[in-house]
This record gives sequence, C-alpha cells and structure tokens, in this order.
Amino acid sequence: MTFDQSNFKSLIRPVVDFPKPGVVFRDITPLFQSPKATRQVIDSFVQRYIDAEFSHIGVMDARGFLIGSVIAYQLNKPLVLFRKQGKLPADVLSEAYQTEYGEAYLEVHADSLCEGDSVVMFDDLIATGGTLIAAANLIRRMGAEVYEAAAIIDLPELGGSMRLNDLKIPTFCLTEFALDEQ
Repeated sequence: MTFDQSNFKSLIRPVVDFPKPGVVFRDITPLFQSPKATRQVIDSFVQRYIDAEFSHIGVMDARGFLIGSVIAYQLNKPLVLFRKQGKLPADVLSEAYQTEYGEAYLEVHADSLCEGDSVVMFDDLIATGGTLIAAANLIRRMGAEVYEAAAIIDLPELGGSMRLNDLKIPTFCLTEFALDEQ
C-alpha cells in the first residue's frame, strides 16, 4: 500500500479557534473514520519500528492511545500509559508541564518501567512538545531511556520537535502542518 501524503493530510480536519481563539486544532477524527488511512498510519509506524531495539511503547492520554495501543499489539511490546492527573489508580509519578493553553500534569504508574527499558513514545501530534517532554522526564526518573518520540502530525512552528531534539530525543512524524495551513 502506497502512502498518499495529500489524501492523508486531507483527512486531518482544521478546526479554527478551538479550544481558544487563534488556535487551529488538528482533528484526527476523520482520519480514524477511514479504515484505509488508519491502516496506513499503523502500518507506517509498525514498519519503522519492527526491527528497532526498544522494549516498551509509551502512549499519551488520550489520542496517543489510539495509535500506540495497536502498534504495541502489532509489535508485541508492553504498553505504558501516560495519563492526565488523577486518572491512574495505583502509586504514580507526576510531572508538571506547560501546554499551549496553560499548566497541566502528566502521571504514570511508578512501577511501569525500570533501568534498562527503552521507550518509543506516541502521541497524535507534536506542538510545543510539553506532553512528550514530561513523559520523557518520567521515563528517565524510572531509570529507563527514550528511544524516540513519534506522532502523526508535527507543528514545527511551535518548536516542540526542536525542543525534543535539543533534549537528545529523536522525533518521527508522518506529516507536518504550517500553523496557517488549512
């Protein structure tokens, strides 16, 4: 199956002024309503990581769960959930981070990883990088390392991929959008 970049991008809906004025939200819902496009996304990531040397898939609440859980299943890797504050029932580690909209907290079960583990992190997009950087900090606090941060979309003008790369975290995205791109 050939990856059709233009058709793929057309399935990511821009929602202007959501969740606040001046923001163009990139809605991946239409992408997931297309079985072909969903398969292309999953297959692209699986092909990238099938022979890679890492031990776990880390997924960001909530849209990262959609792709990361399927990829973990396909690659037979354990899944680590990074959740919004107050959503996990056992002992957690917590990390504050800045979003485009304010401060938030990311949590993970304290026993999810240990020294020697290596994680590919998944989210739907990389904007400012705050969520993925918080997850990387949590991964490192457990003694594990980050293999790569992966997402469907990169918004390079917001600087997240650059911030991740500056922290020695490689990134991989299937596509990117300029902030004013419709």
